[in-house]
Amino acid sequence: MIDWGAFFVVAGASLLSSTLVVSLYSLGLRLLTSAGRALVVDPASFTGAITVLTPKRAAKEAKRRRKSATANPLTVFQKRLALVGAYACFSVSVAAVLYGVYLIVPALHR
Repeated sequence: MIDWGAFFVVAGASLLSSTLVVSLYSLGLRLLTSAGRALVVDPASFTGAITVLTPKRAAKEAKRRRKSATANPLTVFQKRLALVGAYACFSVSVAAVLYGVYLIVPALHR
């Protein structure tokens, strides 16, 4: 017979942990961009890109990024705090994933 109580406990724990990892990672990305560290990959260095930017469009995007970087209302302390918060979110997210791998792989328990 199936122990449905244990099944629902495992299902709830996995749903909660996956939600926590995804939420922490997205909060880390949000804090990282608030700190002024935009995640931008030039099309020339990333050849597997689905969309290819024309030089005119790339220049327009670069101008938009420069403008948004100068319009950041955060102080230097707030930017550093956001950067530390982003790295903390990434660290906790990675730690949760590694702990999950530790729980799944029985060879790591010895």
